[in-house]
Amino acid sequence: MTGLADEARRQAGAAAAAGDPLQAFRLLEAAARQRGSDAPLWNSAGNAAMRAGQVEDAAAAFGSAVDADPASLEYAINHAIALGRCGRDQAAIDALVHHAAAGARDARYCSVRAARALALGQRAEAARWYDAALAAEPGHARATLGRARVALERAEPDAVEQFERAIAAQPGDRERWLGKAQALEADGRFAEAAEVAAALTAQMPGWIESLRFEAALLLKAGDPDCTRPFAAAEAALPRDPAIAAAHVEALGALDRFGAAADRAAAARTRFPAIPELAMLEAQHAGAAGDNARAELIWRGLPLRSTNRDLLEARHRLRVGQPDAAVRLLDRVREADDANVTAWALHGVAWRLLDDPRAGWLHEQPGLVAMLPLHGWTELREEVTALLHQLHDAAAPPLGQSLRGGTQTRGGLFDRLDPPFARLADAIDATLEDYRAQLPAADAAHPLLRHRDAPWRIAGSWSVRLAGGGDHHTAHIHPLGILSSALYVEFPPPTLDEDPEAGWLEVGRPAADLRLDLPPLHVIRPVPGHLALFPSTLFHGTRPFSGGIRMTVAFDVHTAGASA
Repeated sequence: MTGLADEARRQAGAAAAAGDPLQAFRLLEAAARQRGSDAPLWNSAGNAAMRAGQVEDAAAAFGSAVDADPASLEYAINHAIALGRCGRDQAAIDALVHHAAAGARDARYCSVRAARALALGQRAEAARWYDAALAAEPGHARATLGRARVALERAEPDAVEQFERAIAAQPGDRERWLGKAQALEADGRFAEAAEVAAALTAQMPGWIESLRFEAALLLKAGDPDCTRPFAAAEAALPRDPAIAAAHVEALGALDRFGAAADRAAAARTRFPAIPELAMLEAQHAGAAGDNARAELIWRGLPLRSTNRDLLEARHRLRVGQPDAAVRLLDRVREADDANVTAWALHGVAWRLLDDPRAGWLHEQPGLVAMLPLHGWTELREEVTALLHQLHDAAAPPLGQSLRGGTQTRGGLFDRLDPPFARLADAIDATLEDYRAQLPAADAAHPLLRHRDAPWRIAGSWSVRLAGGGDHHTAHIHPLGILSSALYVEFPPPTLDEDPEAGWLEVGRPAADLRLDLPPLHVIRPVPGHLALFPSTLFHGTRPFSGGIRMTVAFDVHTAGASA
């Protein structure tokens, strides 16, 4: 039977050399099935599947290798890597935990375990395992980069030095240089960050992430032409449609919808065979109020995709066709019933149609609540002072719902400051109060299906707005199941303004939809209180004329979801 394995490896090698990695995998898998419990052959099949891009097949093959030889550290690591590529991060960690004693001395094991912890938002755990990897192998390339990223996300004081260490391990890796620029910016060293960003975009004008970062730095500096890195990149690489699309999206993120539509139209003349550019023109033309222009494009667009259906559904709502929007959104949810954006737009369409599902989705008692935060009296002074320090060095982010004001970067609750850890604990306790008053579990409902599942906080940040124009546009958080606003500071109304100035609106559709639907709830901010509502609800703030409005916000995920 050894001859069978050897022959399968020979034929697989020939298939791979001929440019057919999928056939190589099939040959090895067939032989492994015949052999039954040949762990090395299953491992070879897993490696072939990975090279062929068949990550689910790879996970299954490596799992069979582990079943045949449970003591093998190598097979367990390979299995975890494949599970991670499939997005099954908790399963990847579960595949590794039984090897912790031996793995703690193996840099590859430690690095893989850290990466999967990081994907789950477990940054302290990720730091621990990256440190173990670097103790085992100080120059481990993946671990140096991973540890630097954790340092940046947790606002560790040596994040810049961590990225320099990562660069020393792999000097030609652009991700490490961009990470250093981001760490410099987080450290308040804006000129140095801008210098690195400019060098990256000059050397690699087609790298979209670098272009976005440089544009964000220019926005922070108050440059009215903050999208010019995209224009320069388009001039340098006029045959790259990805740059043109990113330029359109950057203009749209600044609410310059007309300019975004025109830029997309210009790109379409250069790339007529790319339907996504037509979709971008339709999207931004509609957002700018030119429904006729958008309608012509949607009618003639052959592209079918989830994104197209979501964007056209917005158009159908905008032009008074909610029934057509529902048909498009039904198609999205047939493919992905957890799609938050589809649920949010369904809620709007159902309200327009007087469909009783609108009430079921968003109007059941308890879904929207305002609760006092546990222990706020003890937390208030330290948390407020720390937040102001962060905001003094922060800026409005590019591409978010914030208009004016500042938003903290990174995960607020991942920082090493003890008051933020205590604040996270207080929020966890308050979330349980919210859970207790929810309606019964409902497997069909996007939030209540998770009513009794373990929850975790993810994506924490703070926003500080100043009266006179700063505000949040109506938006949703498409990656959560539950969204929030913890009020830290809120000014009393001035004598000549609306008594509800600065209040939170929940349920008013996004402004670009141009719909005359009122909010379902208008919530008066009270410092030390936590507003909670389904992530499928649009929410934004009313303008206010003076003072400071400061909040902490976060999303809630189910415990096993990737960050």
